[in-house]
Order: sequence, then C-alpha cells, then structure tokens
Amino acid sequence: MKLYTYFRSSAAYRVRIALNLKAIDHELVPVNLLKSEQQGEHYLSKNPQGLLPALETEEGVLGQSLAILEYLDETYPQHPLIYGNAWEKAQIRNLSYAVACDIHPIDNLRVLKYLSTELAVDDEAKNKWYRHWVEVGFEKLELLLDEKHDFCVGDKPSLADVCLVPQVFNALRFNVDMTAYPKIAAIYAHCNTLAAFSDAAPQNQLDAG
Repeated sequence: MKLYTYFRSSAAYRVRIALNLKAIDHELVPVNLLKSEQQGEHYLSKNPQGLLPALETEEGVLGQSLAILEYLDETYPQHPLIYGNAWEKAQIRNLSYAVACDIHPIDNLRVLKYLSTELAVDDEAKNKWYRHWVEVGFEKLELLLDEKHDFCVGDKPSLADVCLVPQVFNALRFNVDMTAYPKIAAIYAHCNTLAAFSDAAPQNQLDAG
C-alpha cells in the first residue's frame, strides 16, 4: 500500500494518522505541491484529480481523504475511526465534516495560490482570509465539543480527531490565536501525546526538509 503525500497537506496528514492508528504497513511517496508535482503526468496517471492524497491499493487508487479513511475503517477494523451506536457515529461524522467540508476546502493550498496568482492578493490579505475562515469554523466547532472528553467524541481517537488535528496544525502556522478555542486546543495537545499523531506530524516527515 502506497500513500502519495505532502508533508503539509492537511488531507494527507489525516490519512497518515489513520494508517498509524491502525498499524497498517504502508509506503509514503512524497509529491511536492509547491513544485506542482501533483499535476505531472506520472501522478495524474494515479489520481486524475491531481490532488493529494492518493492511496494506492491492490484494488486501485483512491483520491479523496474521507473516502480513503472510510475504506481503511471498513477494510482494517482494528482501532475503528467511526465507532459506537448510530448517534455516536453520527456525531463523529458531524464533527469530521465540519472540518473537512466546511473549513478546509476554502483554505487549502490551491485556493491560497489562486488568491495570490490570479487575484493579486498580497500575503497579508491572503493570511487574513485564511485566519477568518478558520476562526469562523473553530468558533462553531468549539460549541459542539464536550469538555468532559479528551478527544472529540468519547475516550479514544475517532475520525473527528483525525480531521481536527491537521487543521489545528495549519491554523497555528497562520497564527490563529488558539486561546479562543480551549476545547479544540486541549484535544489537539492530547492527541499529540499519542505516537500515531506525532509520527504523522508534518515536521516528522521525510520531505519536511
């Protein structure tokens, strides 16, 4: 199994965490987004969308992180990412989608590149855009979290934590003030005490240098 990844890609970061949590043997194949290697012929032959990540399996290639994560959960049942009764599973999905569908898409690299190159937005305004949409999303997400838990839902990591941690990492890169979101910050800190999360962190990847 191969994961095509970039060290700072939030979506690839999610999958790295899940592979670690489930102790699935895999190979990481770096694809440099800043050099637009995801638009190269070789990568497009794997993932025609030209986005990261992509997971190459014996059955074929998947190129959407949430689809990859649910595939891994169904194929490798150890340490389930979506667990509990129907209501608990729905809560996990609700929090996961709040990050992966509402916050991340308007703040990812291709959007930021478009703001810079096509709309001539300067770095200060681009960073303001990023922080605004993260802060709007985190403000609502903070209200949905229960401070009684060390994780987003329950007493063990779920899909929600797998989605949240990479988003917080990038929020910190853009100087989002996390003191405004104590429950999110606490979950982020707690998750990073686990090797599955810390080993997947961008600064610990081979292509981070």
